[in-house]
This record gives sequence, structure tokens and C-alpha cells, in this order.
Amino acid sequence: MTQNDIIQKTSEYIKQEFSGDSSGHDWWHIYRVWKNAIAICEQEKADRYIVELAALLHDLDDWKFNETEDETPHRAKAWMESRGIDSQTIEKVCEIIMHISYKGAQVENKMKSLEGFIVQDSDRLDAIGAIGIGRAFAYGGYKNRPMYDPETSNKMHASFEEYKNSKSATINHFYEKLLLLKDMMNTATAKKIAEKRHEVMVKFLDQFMNEWEGHDVSDSHL
Repeated sequence: MTQNDIIQKTSEYIKQEFSGDSSGHDWWHIYRVWKNAIAICEQEKADRYIVELAALLHDLDDWKFNETEDETPHRAKAWMESRGIDSQTIEKVCEIIMHISYKGAQVENKMKSLEGFIVQDSDRLDAIGAIGIGRAFAYGGYKNRPMYDPETSNKMHASFEEYKNSKSATINHFYEKLLLLKDMMNTATAKKIAEKRHEVMVKFLDQFMNEWEGHDVSDSHL
């Protein structure tokens, strides 16, 4: 089986696994991360095969949807083994999957490889901008969280445990994670894209707060 065949089979498998998701982590999220990763990979000159596999498999063992405390991506590893992928490639892909997630504002990024940086950047790019706004509210609804609670303060989580157990409202999530991602991009390519998407979120939050406080109503002299 060629590398192209493996990527094709992997995309079909992931599409089937995530087709019914409503949390913002559906197949189309993975598809966008995959395509963004390919585009960034071409700019950054990394190993495309590793990048594509990691991008496609990155959410299969995500802690947000799996009860296990074990960070090993068992399902992704099992899939790659079933396709006859060599052990060195499997190890590199699993290493990326284990370190891709954002784990708190003050938690160190343990990603080491260029391929990992590319997939992580692609995943983070899909968390910001217009699509990022939509996904944030989709996930908040999925977790039964309020849109906004002005009586709760933002927290810069110092540990993964603290971040994982957070029940913050969706608007808080922008300040606790999404607005921080622009400065956490690894590659030059992603940094440029992130600048524009970041501005979209800033404008949205300004408008949201104006509407929340009714400033746009009082300013209209109705």
C-alpha cells in the first residue's frame, strides 16, 4: 500500500468516525486542519506524510472525548499498525498527537518537531477567526455552558488539570485561550494567517460587549 493509499484510507476512516459530531470537532474541522497543514508544510518544507497522518488522526484520542488519563493515542496507533505503517513513522505521529493540545495558558508547549509545529499551528488556526468563533459556541453548547457570565473572571490556567476541569463560559474561553493563540504559533506561515484571524475575534468581542450592555441601543437615540 502506497503512502497516498494510506492517507486516502485514513481520511475515509476519520470521516466515518467523526461524521455525527456537533461539538465543533467534526470531520470538517479535521478536514480543514489537514488541508491547512498541507499548505503550511509546502511553505515550511517538512515531511508531508508525517504531517498528513498526524493532522488526520489528531483528534481520535482527544482527552475532551475520551475518559482515559493515559496520554498514549491508542486508537491512532492501532489504526496505523493495521495499515502496516512502519514503527518509526508511528512513533513520530503519536508524539505529535500526544503534544498537540492546548493545555493551559501557563503550560509549556512540549512539541519538538517541525512536523508537529505545523499540525499544531493548523489545529490552532481553526480555533480562531470566524470559524473559531463558531466552533467556540458549538463546543460551549455541547458542554452546556453559558455564552457569557459577567460575574465570573478569566483565569490563566497554570496546569493542564486546572484547564481540563474548567467550566468557563464561552466568552471567557476567548480570553483564557483563543486570544492567546496568535502569539503561540510556531511557524512563520501560521503567524501571518493568525494575525488576520485574531483581529476578527477582537472585533467580534467588541461588538458582543456593546450589544450585551445595550450600548448600540442607547447610541441609536431610539
